[in-house]
Amino acid sequence: MRVVIVEDNVLLSSGLELLLNSQGFEVAAIAGDAPGFLAAVDAHRPDVAVVDVRLPPTFRDEGIRAAAQARRDHPGLPVLVLSQYVEPDYAGRLLADPQGGIGYLLKDRVSRIPAFTDALRRVAGGGTALDPEVIAQLLARGGDPVGALSAREREVLALMAEGHDNAGIAQRLVITDNAVHKHIGNVFLKLGLSVGDSGHRRVRAVLAYLRRYGGSAPDLTPPPPRA
Repeated sequence: MRVVIVEDNVLLSSGLELLLNSQGFEVAAIAGDAPGFLAAVDAHRPDVAVVDVRLPPTFRDEGIRAAAQARRDHPGLPVLVLSQYVEPDYAGRLLADPQGGIGYLLKDRVSRIPAFTDALRRVAGGGTALDPEVIAQLLARGGDPVGALSAREREVLALMAEGHDNAGIAQRLVITDNAVHKHIGNVFLKLGLSVGDSGHRRVRAVLAYLRRYGGSAPDLTPPPPRA
């Protein structure tokens, strides 16, 4: 699996390269800014990209903008965004893309190697990987329908948003598959979502709902087309 990384911190980017190479990934290129990242994606057509939120020159949202631009240039390009802090507005704007293949993790998750590489593979496969801290903030900022969920249903919703399937949810909550199925049915019913949604489609449906009630996102209008 070929990866392109954009990270301005040389120490972190080198660490990511060593980690990914040791886990069976191939790091095709490393960039330090958004233009370099876009050029690397054009040149190498990676299976997945790892993108820092804050890049030169302003260290604000250049990474998010670059990720959105790369997915416009190469529809369906899987992108895993890394952030130093919880920034649910940026996560919500990135997740507005209905194509899937999107992840948003805090940088400290990288040190948890199995979880990080699992998230990267899930994103590369077209799935979703959303940091639990981001989910918690989205849930906390949710509207009344989210507040109507029981504590267990909120736990199930959070694990769904992370990208776990029914078996994974059952294992983590130590409940039966039938119980998970029932809770998911209740979540969809209370959120007004189709019970027929499954797999990553159901995750995107839930995230779309959370974005709707999670507050407004900053303007991330793409930059002018590159020459």
